[in-house]
Amino acid sequence: MNTVVRAALDNDVLHMLCVGTNLQESEAVIRIAEQFPEVSASIGIHPNEMLETEPTFDELVALAAHPKVIAIGETGLDYYRTEASQDWQHARFKTHIEVAKATQKPLIVHTRNARKDTLAILKAGHADECGGVLHCFTEDWETASAALDLGFYISFSGIVTFKNATDLQAVAKKVPLERILIETDAPWLAPMPYRGKINQPAYVKHVAEFLANLRGVTFEEVAHQTTQNFYNFTGSSKIFS
Repeated sequence: MNTVVRAALDNDVLHMLCVGTNLQESEAVIRIAEQFPEVSASIGIHPNEMLETEPTFDELVALAAHPKVIAIGETGLDYYRTEASQDWQHARFKTHIEVAKATQKPLIVHTRNARKDTLAILKAGHADECGGVLHCFTEDWETASAALDLGFYISFSGIVTFKNATDLQAVAKKVPLERILIETDAPWLAPMPYRGKINQPAYVKHVAEFLANLRGVTFEEVAHQTTQNFYNFTGSSKIFS
């Protein structure tokens, strides 16, 4: 972990968010964040996690109370493996939204083959009260626009750099720069030119470089704005300059 953090800092990545996808992992990312001032944590249960007993609202709120926890999730809906709406996924997602609102920490939302239900639950749950991000975005402009209307950010991963991601690239050109976040989703989805290799936070600069070229702006502009967007997303008063 020391090597990964040092490589990120050497590539001018100022801050990293380590994302939990189950209770054990959420506790682990908190321990990692405690070791590094440049690392924060989020806690949540991924929609693909199959559990015998769901964590309660109170359990998640207690875990989120740690000062290094700045977001709730990864949460959301994933019908890719289930191929149908699942009541337990909906219930889990709704609980996470309530936790985010109660703690006033933004949501990190995963959606796959479930865009309609994801947006419906966010709207019905008044997720605009806490805000959040559709992470590792791969959906269409209509989905992005609906999320933007809720005050959410759109986060692009290494997928946007892939040659066959032309539809996603078209969306990335339309999202206002002040509402874009960039991520690695490590250890998966390494951007070009590292596609197929283990991803790491240092590689996020390649996503920024690609978006800058795609949008016809400078790398410095994308790096500056997406960094400030991260601080805005987390409710931090820190200003990047």
